[in-house]
Amino acid sequence: MTHSNSNPHSSDAVLGGNNPAPVQGAILGGVEGIQQKLNNPDLTIRLEALDQAWGYGTAGRACLEQALGDRSKTVRRRARWLLRQPQDAKTPLPALPQWNLTERLVGYPGYSGNHATRFADRDVQEFQPEQSLANPQQVAYAFRCDYDDDAEVLFNRLNALLATPEAEQIEALVFGTWDDGEGVCTGDTSSQAFVARLVSFRDRLPNLKALFIGDITSEECEISWLAQSDMSPVLQAYPQLELLQVRGGMGLQFTPTENAVHEHLKALIVETGGLSRETVQQIYAWDLPALEHLELWFGSENYGGDCWEQDLAAILDELIFPGLTYLGLRNSQFADDLIDRLVRSPLLAGLQVLDLSMGTLTDDGAAKLLECDAIRDLETLNVSESYLSGAMIDQLRALGIQVIADEQRVEEYEEYEERYCAVSE
Repeated sequence: MTHSNSNPHSSDAVLGGNNPAPVQGAILGGVEGIQQKLNNPDLTIRLEALDQAWGYGTAGRACLEQALGDRSKTVRRRARWLLRQPQDAKTPLPALPQWNLTERLVGYPGYSGNHATRFADRDVQEFQPEQSLANPQQVAYAFRCDYDDDAEVLFNRLNALLATPEAEQIEALVFGTWDDGEGVCTGDTSSQAFVARLVSFRDRLPNLKALFIGDITSEECEISWLAQSDMSPVLQAYPQLELLQVRGGMGLQFTPTENAVHEHLKALIVETGGLSRETVQQIYAWDLPALEHLELWFGSENYGGDCWEQDLAAILDELIFPGLTYLGLRNSQFADDLIDRLVRSPLLAGLQVLDLSMGTLTDDGAAKLLECDAIRDLETLNVSESYLSGAMIDQLRALGIQVIADEQRVEEYEEYEERYCAVSE
């Protein structure tokens, strides 16, 4: 139950111990005690004060607004997040989530000629049948085969892994090309048969937390040719899954079921050369209460990418995934158009990472980011592989946050202002 007065609550902490002592050692509570904590040099104490302020109605809201001017971006971000929470909440507020996949930022090879070397904050290791599993929880085991290889070779290796005594401890798996249903490894035929086989292994992988389907390089199969299928059976089969990464947009579905809920999924990464509006709408239909990292590669309309900035209202305006700390709106053909909606979004209050890389962002769009106060409270802004000038990058870096701006591109025909997303084929 929330409170509307400024008197001390029974749960208010005594300011003492290592904290700066109030005048004559008095016990402070209520709004006066919160204000005292907000002036404390200890960051932990100031953050504690914010959660207490949220329970004090109008008077507490004034404290939160005061905290918007705090010297710490962590405090400011937390205050903004609390200000948009409903005031009649009856349960304690959770801490801001701390899900950080650093492999998605600096040094990420993207879609190129390289397979993943890091996945789910783990080193990726090709599994060999004679291999012992020395540390099955801390390694992402990879199963890849060359295009047109015998798919049974792939599954024989996987069965060898599942036959080990440590198989039940495995938490992360990476798959490249898949079985086309006729016994051949491919990427340009639907992954449906492979997904069905993977689902059949669910009882043998009870602790699977991270799964990458489609670690396929451009030399093996162009991303626009990758033929995926419905991923909802995977979500249903693996209720402990925390990270699902899928590469390839053709045929990709997340068909919602009658009870389309996944309690533990923290990160969803969809890498495509063309992402359909239908697929995005299906993702919205899922209840993903734990989701902290959402990354969508939109791609080109020439390869099925018919999702545009207006289709992101559910994320940016309606806040269907309010716990996000990493938002990746990557590889888009509408980056500048997206900015107007993005800078108005209350979702920015809780974000640590905003990733706009590989798209068509120009100085015009970036200038609007500079005018947005919430951008200054990010930990990281990724604008790599965009169309930014050196002068604009300097202005972004002057914000005092980490700005990743590698490999800027130039328009192929400046007089026609032709710009493209970085990954489409």
